[in-house]
Amino acid sequence: MMVVISYDVSTETADGKKRLRKVAKACESHAQRVQNSVFEADLDYSSFMKLKGELLKIMNKDTDSMRFYYLGNHWQRKVEHFGIKKGYNPEGTIIV
Repeated sequence: MMVVISYDVSTETADGKKRLRKVAKACESHAQRVQNSVFEADLDYSSFMKLKGELLKIMNKDTDSMRFYYLGNHWQRKVEHFGIKKGYNPEGTIIV
């Protein structure tokens, strides 16, 4: 299932800057960055729930925000992209 994850972490304190790095690192390990604070994750349900739990433990609910947009398995019909940074196909070939 495709999920879009977006976040806004307050970086007014040293702890906030540390949380921002942790959130970004967690997302980078499971998802593709498509904007500065926006990731697309094509994961099975249990992998997504694990990532979501990890992210919710990192964030400070009083100063940060996080959104999860569930696009499902037929996400290609729901996403339009314009401009630079061509989109990617998470189901396609990945070259490492």
